[in-house]
Amino acid sequence: MRPQKQAGGLPTLPDGPHWPAKLLHGAPALLTYLDAEQRFRYVNDTHRSWLGIDPAEMIGRRLIDVVGADNYERARVALEQAYAGRLASYEGELHANGERRYAHGNFQPDFDAAGRVCGVFTALIDITERHQLELQLHESERRFFSAFQHAAIGMALTGPDGRFLRVNAALCQMLGYDEEALLRLGIAEVTHPDDMAADAELMMQLLTGQRENYQLEKRNLHQDGHVVYIQLSVSLVRDDDGAPLYFVSQAQDISQRKAFEDALHRERELAEVTLRSIGDAVITTDPQLRINSLNPIAEAMTGWSSEEAQGRPVEEVFRLFDAVHGEPVANPLHVAIGQNTIVDLAGRTLLRHRHGFDTPVEDSSAPIHDHAGNVIGGVLVFHDVSETRALALKMIHLTQHDTLTGLPNRSQLHEHLAQALAIAHRRQQRAALLYIDIHQFKRINDQHGHAAGDRVLRAFVAQLQRSLPGDALLSRHAGDEFVVVLPHMDSVGEAASLAQVLLNQGEQTQVDGLTELGLHVGIGISVYPDDAPDPESLLQHAETALAAIRGQGLHGYRFFTPSMNERTRARRGIEAALRQALPRRQLSLHYQPKIDARSGRIVGAEALLRWYAKGQELYTPDQFIPVAEDTGLILSIGTWVLRQACHQARLWQQQGHRIPVSVNVSPLQFQHADFLDWLDEVLEESGLDAGLLELELTERMVMSGGDATNALLQRIRQRGVRLSLDDFGTGYCSLSYLKHFPIDALKIDRVFVRDVIGDPDTATITGAIIAMARTLDKLVIAEGVETEEQAAFLRQAGCTQLQGFLFGAPVPAAELEQRFAEPG
Repeated sequence: MRPQKQAGGLPTLPDGPHWPAKLLHGAPALLTYLDAEQRFRYVNDTHRSWLGIDPAEMIGRRLIDVVGADNYERARVALEQAYAGRLASYEGELHANGERRYAHGNFQPDFDAAGRVCGVFTALIDITERHQLELQLHESERRFFSAFQHAAIGMALTGPDGRFLRVNAALCQMLGYDEEALLRLGIAEVTHPDDMAADAELMMQLLTGQRENYQLEKRNLHQDGHVVYIQLSVSLVRDDDGAPLYFVSQAQDISQRKAFEDALHRERELAEVTLRSIGDAVITTDPQLRINSLNPIAEAMTGWSSEEAQGRPVEEVFRLFDAVHGEPVANPLHVAIGQNTIVDLAGRTLLRHRHGFDTPVEDSSAPIHDHAGNVIGGVLVFHDVSETRALALKMIHLTQHDTLTGLPNRSQLHEHLAQALAIAHRRQQRAALLYIDIHQFKRINDQHGHAAGDRVLRAFVAQLQRSLPGDALLSRHAGDEFVVVLPHMDSVGEAASLAQVLLNQGEQTQVDGLTELGLHVGIGISVYPDDAPDPESLLQHAETALAAIRGQGLHGYRFFTPSMNERTRARRGIEAALRQALPRRQLSLHYQPKIDARSGRIVGAEALLRWYAKGQELYTPDQFIPVAEDTGLILSIGTWVLRQACHQARLWQQQGHRIPVSVNVSPLQFQHADFLDWLDEVLEESGLDAGLLELELTERMVMSGGDATNALLQRIRQRGVRLSLDDFGTGYCSLSYLKHFPIDALKIDRVFVRDVIGDPDTATITGAIIAMARTLDKLVIAEGVETEEQAAFLRQAGCTQLQGFLFGAPVPAAELEQRFAEPG
């Protein structure tokens, strides 16, 4: 391409495209063509105003002679690249006419037919104004980053990939890192694992444009491992095209505030646990006397669950009547709140249960105040003053506490553990369970006797209690096995430290008169939520960790690991096998006799489920029935049991033996909408006289079901089927309430039967239960009778029927039939 002169004296580019001359000469850019010797062959008219040179005078002159050595040197590298055949660009200063301008230039090589560079097209534009704006922007950024660096709160710029791009001094101090160390990390490395998912989800919503910013309370991890609670505010900066550049995060340390909140939570939770544990009934309301909560005793005495009662007027749930005239009594809470004072019930007052029966009560009412003294609600505290109250409270204590050590027993452990996990979940903290065992404790009983063994256990418990933090709960789980629940901790190291203290203290147990006890203690530890989300699994995992210690003949402590979890695999194996047990005819019923306490004759039998294959018991009921209930298989299995038991009772009836058969009913069965239809179908199919079938229900099933349960019980009873209350005394049931339910018999729980000999309190309570039940015309059956002494006491107390290994273990129907003709 060779530039040529045009008519007006300026060069043209005849061999190139047909460039509009006015467009090229008037373009706001310096456009030139340089030949192979860097001489101008084309120059547009813009050079006149920029450089003060007539473009015509530039033609044929060398570039360096026109622009000067300084300007040439600035662009030399880019120019050399163009002459080497590569497109190049330059951005920098350009001095002309005594002015300093800022230019951006593109240099494009021109090739001849042989492919050799024969010249270069150049195009420079004046970007002075843009450059000034960039300088101003840089200054603005400098001021921003100065404010960023010295801000009182933690700040960070984070890339879309979550890596830190810039962090300020406050954030470094908050997390315990220097700036260089923190910049090597990302959000994931400093965020508590349990909080990362929520943070990542919100960041993704910013990236996808679903939100412009977000705020979040989260836990970060200090370099030393402790938790730092922060209030996080995050926004996203995008470029001109909308592409994300970086997140701007502001983090305020709220650890102190969380500590205050945590202390407040603990106070509230302590109050909640106290309310659930005390023997009095408690109802709380708002200032308008709408109910906020009922504790378990209040639920039992009113017939309302706390959930059902919430938001209802207090008069609807807490209904009071005069004991003499039967007239309604004004609720004392009105006066207590209205006059801001404590008010007690006057005279004899009755509380009417939801099912219509009355209980004599004493009551105290008081307003609840906030920190400023304003009334924000009210509280009713009341209790049953009938003669059964003291008995009921003693029964509850006996069934919830170990008689030897006074510790909460297994049933209380599960309730407290569930509460502890709920609290840990709300606080987003860990909790731990420590399962403690004294190795080979049987050796002490064998060497020194059981009385001495009991003394050792009491001394051992005292040693443990001295070492426990105030909020830990110690329970006796079995003979020489104990459980500690640590309801909250920031790290698993706290559980390890406590375990070591308990080991040291427990193994130093001493008892007067017994030398060289040499106790060896093992502790299995499981952590919530790391190891399990629920109480049962957490307990199983801690026991599994303990078993690992036992299996190696060691003492010490060990944390649960998934590789230990043979128990879980075994449970899955039970479930899989249980699904095939019915089709394979592996399930069968055994029958345990019930004996008339006076004559000694068999007057009934309890049907008990067994699982055998090839003559061997595969699993015990304690192993497979919980699995059946958890998986729902109990519905089909329970129906099969009911059908088999009815057919067997009908067969005995046809043989001339009217032996009532009792069948345990699972809560899942009883609460099923079709239960009554199943019962009718089985009775019709078997042809059994309904009076020869007895359904055993738990106390909690009867007492907690409300009106629907009572109606179902009435309908069952109308069919002639007998109803008995199993494990009586293990819940909140009051004997005075029983007359309002169609219950034929009470089965005294084996925990009472076990201790009637040797424990005067248990003997007194058991005798009182039997006497009061008989006044209500209820049959009384004692289960778990194993000695003649127990049987003699129960007969003397007036027990109607006896059941237990003393009179026969559960056996197949054919074996039991052989005893029907035996004299008493």
